[in-house]
Parts: sequence; C-alpha cells; structure tokens
Amino acid sequence: MSAEKAIDTRPFADTLRGRAIRPQEEKLLISVLEGSDQEGDLTVPTNCDGVGRIRHFKHETAPGWPANYLPTAPAARALGLAHAPTAMTAQVFQNAACPWRCWYCFVPYNLLSADQKRSRWMSARELVGLYQQESSPPRLIDLSGGSPDLVPEWSVWMMDALDAAALSHSTYLWTDDNLSTTYLFDQLTTAQLDRLQAYQNYGRVCCFKGFDAASFSFNTRAIESDFDRQFEIMARLLTLNIDLYGYLTLTAQTDEGLVSKMSAFLDRLQGLDPHLPLRIIPLRIGVYGPVSGRMTPERERSLEVQDAAISCWNAELEARYSPELRAKPIYEIPIRAGRTA
Repeated sequence: MSAEKAIDTRPFADTLRGRAIRPQEEKLLISVLEGSDQEGDLTVPTNCDGVGRIRHFKHETAPGWPANYLPTAPAARALGLAHAPTAMTAQVFQNAACPWRCWYCFVPYNLLSADQKRSRWMSARELVGLYQQESSPPRLIDLSGGSPDLVPEWSVWMMDALDAAALSHSTYLWTDDNLSTTYLFDQLTTAQLDRLQAYQNYGRVCCFKGFDAASFSFNTRAIESDFDRQFEIMARLLTLNIDLYGYLTLTAQTDEGLVSKMSAFLDRLQGLDPHLPLRIIPLRIGVYGPVSGRMTPERERSLEVQDAAISCWNAELEARYSPELRAKPIYEIPIRAGRTA
C-alpha cells in the first residue's frame, strides 16, 4: 500500500450512509454527472436531466481474458430475447457515496463523498420518471456508484417504482455491490428482503477487489481484514434467492507466488459454493479518465501483474471444472440458493 492512511470501512461507511440516504423520505443522493470530471469520459452525452448516463456492455474483452457476459446474458434471458446480443446498452444511475478509494475507479473521488454540491436528493420514482422521458431508454437499468450496497433500500425502491410504472417485466434491474457493508441485512426490513428476492427481472453483481488481503488493500485503500469480510458478506448473499454474480480485479503489487495465491483464492470461493468461480468475471483494468492522474510506478506495474494473474485464474478453472460445465451460459451455473435458468 501507499503511505496514505488505510480506510477502516465500517465507521467510514456509517458516516457516509448517514449523509447519503434519507430512508423516511425514500430519497438518496444521486451523482450529477453533467459538468462533472467524469463527463469527459462518456461516449454519449449525459441524460435524465444530468444524473444518468448510457453504458455499453460488450462481451468482447482483451486477448487472454474471458468474455464478459455480465449483465448482458442474464438480462437477455430475463427479458426473453430470442437471440442473446453480444452487446447491450444500459441506463446507469450512480449513488454519490463509497467508503473505498479504488485507484482504478472510473469515478472521480469527488463524486464518492456524499457531496451535496455534486449530487441531488432524488427518489426512485423521480429516477424512473426521468427514464421514461427518454426517447429510446435501454431495457437494462444499472444501479451503480459509488457503492449501492451503502444504500440497499435503493434497489427495493426502484423495484416498487418500476412496478408502479408498469415497467417491471419490460426492464431488467442490475445492482452493483462492492461487498463492503452488511447494510442489506442490517437495514432492510423482512418485507424488503422478501421483495428483493421475489422480483423476477433482477440481478446483482458483487466485486472481489483482489485475490488476497494485500492486493485487496492495495486496490481499495481499505484495511486488509476487510478482504476476509468480503467472503463473509458473499456467504450471506448466497443464502438469498437472487440471481447473483461476481466481478474480480486482479491488479496487485507483485506477481510473486501468483500460482499458489490464486489457487488459495479459488479454494476460498469454492468454500462458499463449489460453482461460484464460474459465475465470476475477472475485469481487466485500464487507464483512462480520472485514473491517469492517480498512476504511480507501483500501479503501472500492477497492470502487468493482472495479465499474469489472469493466466493463473484461467488455468485454475480448467483444472477444476469440466469443459461441459465451463461452456454453460453463466446464468445456468448452479449456485446454492440463487436462481438459475
């Protein structure tokens, strides 16, 4: 890690949550992207009165890296598309707070601190209303951040708003989860948790921010013990009846012991569920937008490490799973309690 002070996630998350959501009013802080430092990276202009953006999700990735079928494959399945597309557009909204400071995050840090000068208090019904006003809104809606797991009510409120607008069957709702808090279990009522599990066109993707404690802390600035907490949170999520997936970032300070470290990481994932690794997509980190100003020699080196790490990941999957299982659509990979096709 750098000389920057490590983040103790729990107290910092508590502080941010207190500033980022008003549960009684059913409102949360949504980042204003129009005029932000992030706007210059967008391939199309902001929409939804400056608080939304369009993202293009594509299967194609870099050579040696697995195709990224998230969220396009589960979305296409849920929406009943006859031919699964290799790319889909999504309507993205970002909550305005995150307890971690991942150096490779495409979001400027000033959009992660619940700053009301750079965000707007909004309800889910207002967001859905703006979405409806767009001329050709994507059928995929991505709740991103920030860190949506800071404000788990948002997903449930969006479900209610989409239902009220008669859009619950014609859209697919996708929530990002950093595995940074347990607020989903601590803050939602039993009725809200039931609602989350009963909503059909819904998927959730949880990001492991490294393959060991050192790479996790290097990537997030969080204390190393929060790496273990990511597994604890994922274990609880796996008890829910939701369509659950994962992302993984492989940047690290060193490639020393990569083979054994990756094997140990896969062992831990399989300890949660034997097939969980097949529902996880490693993401290749690139330098663009705000990331360029955060680069150091150590972080430059980590970009090379990730290309070595993906070879170890691929080799582990080949050794642990049959070709037939690896060839299944990602949404058909069976997991403990989650939905499968």
